[in-house]
Amino acid sequence: MVDHVFTDLTLASFYDHLNPWGPGDDFYLGLVREARSVLDIGCGTGRLLRRARDEGHRGRLMGLDPAPAMLVQARRARPDVEWVLGDMRTRLWNREFDLAVMTGHAFQELVRDEDIRSLLRAVRAALADGGRFVFETRNPAARAWERWVPERVYEITADDGTPVRVWHEVENDGPGGDRVRFTETYDGDGWPAPRVCHSVLRFLDAHTLEGFLADAGLTVVEQYGDWARGPLTPTAPEIITVARRA
Repeated sequence: MVDHVFTDLTLASFYDHLNPWGPGDDFYLGLVREARSVLDIGCGTGRLLRRARDEGHRGRLMGLDPAPAMLVQARRARPDVEWVLGDMRTRLWNREFDLAVMTGHAFQELVRDEDIRSLLRAVRAALADGGRFVFETRNPAARAWERWVPERVYEITADDGTPVRVWHEVENDGPGGDRVRFTETYDGDGWPAPRVCHSVLRFLDAHTLEGFLADAGLTVVEQYGDWARGPLTPTAPEIITVARRA
């Protein structure tokens, strides 16, 4: 299932406003610059590959996303990148890419074991010899969801100039196992009512992630706890994983 926030054209247009370019984007852009062929899984609005092409990347760039509204933003901005609607089950892969990435904590949207296993098997098939799969998840020990409270309101301006307020609220008083259910509410001036999107994310620790990767024939070669490539400590905010074909 694709979150409603990614299928609604209006809400999708807010994504880059809510998630401005930051250290994580710089981290991935550095990897993309060094790769001849790149697959961005769950590319969203495609800003990573768009930036790489803007900078002169001449290799193959493919962005894959199951949400049509997000790809509308990508295609409008950069039609000379391959934008593919779907997920890793959309086609057969044959060692085509030097680099595959999942950014923006997209990996956490895979909440079922079978979804994770299916994705990782397809990623392995898509990687060329020596290719890398790089992705990040929030470290569950850092408990990021405790900051997703309605009192923390983000204010953005829509493309038409309308002020929009966005806030989050965790459901069920916190995690259920390794899953966190929450709402994301959008409220714009002049709107008849707020728009509420319901989402669920899965928080996996490093050991569990490594097990899923190994089962799919991938091996962890590096892990970091932050975008400055700091060590993965118990309280590090991120689990940034670099994996290769085993």
